[in-house]
Amino acid sequence: MTQQRVIELSSLPMEPISHVYIMTSARNGTPYTGVTTHLARRVWEHREGIVEGFTKRYGVNRLVWFEEHATIIEAISREKQIKRWRRHGKSRS
Repeated sequence: MTQQRVIELSSLPMEPISHVYIMTSARNGTPYTGVTTHLARRVWEHREGIVEGFTKRYGVNRLVWFEEHATIIEAISREKQIKRWRRHGKSRS
């Protein structure tokens, strides 16, 4: 005889909270928009210069804004929307 297992949805692992964030090099400085599932670690990586590329080259190390999303797909969609804003719009969010 085969046993059936009932799995409650609350017992299944949930997707981690995703974040869209904006960092700058200084107040009203060079903006950088990114997405991550581990905001604290990602900000630390930018501040320590571990991340090669734009943020390290321009000294982007100040978190100025972030928002949470239930899925990474939602976060990426929002990131793309923000990246279409003009620089002036980013600094006013």
